[in-house]
Amino acid sequence: MQTNYSISALLFVVIELAGIGITYATTGNLESPDSAKIMILFTVIALIAASATKVANQWTRAVVLRLGKFQSLRGPGIFFIIPIVDNIAYWIDIRVISTSFKAEKTLTKDTVPVDVDAVLFWKVIDPIKAALDVADYYSAISWASQTALRDVIGKTLLADMLEGRDKMSTLLQKIIDERTEPWGINVISVEVKDVLIPQGLEAAMSMEAQAERERQARVILGDSERQIACKFEEASKTYAENPTAFHLRAMNMLYEGLKTNSTIVIVPSTAVESMGLGSMLGTAAFSQNIQKVKNPKDKPEFPPEEGE
Repeated sequence: MQTNYSISALLFVVIELAGIGITYATTGNLESPDSAKIMILFTVIALIAASATKVANQWTRAVVLRLGKFQSLRGPGIFFIIPIVDNIAYWIDIRVISTSFKAEKTLTKDTVPVDVDAVLFWKVIDPIKAALDVADYYSAISWASQTALRDVIGKTLLADMLEGRDKMSTLLQKIIDERTEPWGINVISVEVKDVLIPQGLEAAMSMEAQAERERQARVILGDSERQIACKFEEASKTYAENPTAFHLRAMNMLYEGLKTNSTIVIVPSTAVESMGLGSMLGTAAFSQNIQKVKNPKDKPEFPPEEGE
């Protein structure tokens, strides 16, 4: 229950000081019997005024009952009630409130036990209904959320629960909001924080996911090889129709092979004849010249032509 003692105490002190001043001005003596009666009267007035003064914060509403019947909804700010006749039954917080709830060892639609943790965000939009239509709206909304979560889990497959948390949260919000609307409570959102499954099932699902990824990798590799084979087939048709392009491609492949540090290069005789490289000695000299080109300090030497 919210109580603001500072305002009540200040009001009590002000009335008491006013009573002392009026008593002294009237009787001229604070020790006489008449002065005592006046002081007692002002003390009673101060006590009544202090107990009748209440202050509600900006986010709080006070439900006032008069002789057991609903009288009014007060706040925010300062307000007054009739002592003894009126009493404040509830201080209602109208801010957004978060409530955690869970469902342990609940079977899904495909009979898998799971533990689900969720959080509910809600607020009171009708303080009168929240105070008069339900005994304890905090406990009521907690139990309503937990039973709704169990109902949703029992109607949902495990795969859908793991993949579609947003859908599950939306469904929970709708169900809980329908149950709490008569209590003057509005459900803002429901967030499913975690879904825990048995460790054995978790390991099996991990192996299944790994096997599925390996299958996809093999499919992608096979498709890549098929595309490469198609490109090779197109290239072979181009080389068959253009001998010059085939000759240049063979020269480039030989050049790439000779750029390495190896000194021995095996070239088919048919390739040597088609490229006009002459004997194997000429090929070896060509390799040496390429190795010297890689070193700028050395100058390439070519074998002397016949007759020199």
